[in-house]
Amino acid sequence: MSLALDPAAQDLLFREARTANTFTDEPVTDEQVRAIYDLVKYGPTSMNQSPLRVTLVRSPEARERLVRHMAEGNQSKTAAAPLVAILSADNEFHEELPHLFPHFPQAKDAVFAERPVREGSAALNAALQAAYFIIGVRAAGLAAGPMTGFDFEGVRKEFLDDDHTPLMVVNIGRPGPDAWFPRSPRLDYEQVVTTV
Repeated sequence: MSLALDPAAQDLLFREARTANTFTDEPVTDEQVRAIYDLVKYGPTSMNQSPLRVTLVRSPEARERLVRHMAEGNQSKTAAAPLVAILSADNEFHEELPHLFPHFPQAKDAVFAERPVREGSAALNAALQAAYFIIGVRAAGLAAGPMTGFDFEGVRKEFLDDDHTPLMVVNIGRPGPDAWFPRSPRLDYEQVVTTV
């Protein structure tokens, strides 16, 4: 059975796409980022909670502050990428639920009154949205370099607040020279899928 998505689009989003390690100096515009968001905002989350928040790091001063918190192997990539995004989970996402989940506006208090419940749900659903965001970057014809090699608490204190939990840092731009490592192996269907 074939997929409904055109094979070229399948390649762009999945088969040929990889984590980029170098980028050209071509800027990533606000219009491109808005187009990415306007596509990926439709990806599903539990109860439409949509807890992902994106902090764009554009200024040289902010970039310098971020690079200090990156693992050594990620510092030069982050310093050179045209755009860097900090993806975080908003642990107070429930405040938006009356608007986002109007058929059950009581969910804000009935389901998510307790902070630990919100944190768990926000982490899972923002991670889903982070994956959509990466696919959206690829759909825009750009490359993404998602990384979790950084000081999470340092990034939170430097750029966020106590209500936001950093998930990953994503370098964004057009791939530069030697941008890709060789494709790593993947598990076979039989190793992943079980029928009961």
